[in-house]
Amino acid sequence: MQWDGLVAFLPTDDLQATHKFYHDTLGMPLYKDQGKCRIYQVGVDSYVGFCTHFAGSPPEGMIITLLTDEVDEVYEQLAAREDISVEHPPSDNPDFNIYHFFARDPNGYKVEIQKFLD
Repeated sequence: MQWDGLVAFLPTDDLQATHKFYHDTLGMPLYKDQGKCRIYQVGVDSYVGFCTHFAGSPPEGMIITLLTDEVDEVYEQLAAREDISVEHPPSDNPDFNIYHFFARDPNGYKVEIQKFLD
């Protein structure tokens, strides 16, 4: 089998706050607005969608990981905002050979900003 891409759908109670975070703050293009769902393009063939028509809250341990070489720049942008919770400055994680930090989106999802070091 060959796959052409990925869309991961997650529940939200607030499409506007979600749009502000993913589109306005992180700069992800809005790929498709389906009314009850909005889909954002993360990479060439990768997407994340948020929908209001199914219930749920962020499962404990779930992480949305966004890959970029600009970890420090994204950290500075997010840490400067009073409305975004950033857990710690970027740091190396030798167990996984990554450089990363965590923030929370308006839905409470843990968002990891990361780059691979190898």
